[in-house]
Order: sequence, then C-alpha cells, then structure tokens
Amino acid sequence: MPKRKAATPNRAFKVADQIQRDLTELIARELKDPRVGMVTIQAVEVTPDYAHAKVFFSLLTGDVDETTEALNQAAGFLRNGLFKRLHIHTVPTLHFLFDRTTERAADMNALIAQAVASRSKDD
Repeated sequence: MPKRKAATPNRAFKVADQIQRDLTELIARELKDPRVGMVTIQAVEVTPDYAHAKVFFSLLTGDVDETTEALNQAAGFLRNGLFKRLHIHTVPTLHFLFDRTTERAADMNALIAQAVASRSKDD
C-alpha cells in the first residue's frame, strides 16, 4: 500500500506566513497597549499540530522586557483576532520572543568595518 501524501506539503509555512501578516496588521491597528511601540514581526514558527506558535519580533523603540510582557499579555486578544481572520481548525497559542538578529548583524558589520579599516592602515 503506498504512503499517503500530505494534503499540502508546505502548509505549516503557509500558515506561519499568514499568521505573520495578520499579526502585523492586528498589532498596528487594533492593539492599543501603550507599552507596545514600533514592533516588527520577524518570523513565526508553528508546531506541527498548530497548537503553539513562536512569534519573533524586533523593536525600533521602547523597552524589550516591557514590550515582551505586553505582547504576551495581549496574546489572547491577538489569538482571537487571528481566529476571525484565519480559516483553520486550530489557531495556535502565541508565544512572543524578542529577536536579537538585527542587533547581532549590526555588531558584526561594525566588527567587519573595524577589521577592514585596520587592515587598510597596515597596507
């Protein structure tokens, strides 16, 4: 008997991508918490059973800990907003995590620029 193929091979990626787009809009337009400043949703990772989603965000201005706490407190409100927008059986529980990738990239760029500058002085 042949193996049964999944209905849509990249469904988890599509769901995560849609959650990212919808969360961006919900946070910008409907979330009124003053602790949440200019937030950018960087990525969403959904578990295979769609029960949980890790939402990675970066912050332009504001306190990281305060914003993380505010987003996690608003997770139920945001999940309810997703439930109205998404047409899937299970809307995942949201877990917000601060993404330090942009900070690390800026640090690496500064180190590379410093190395190039010191190398040009030696030549």
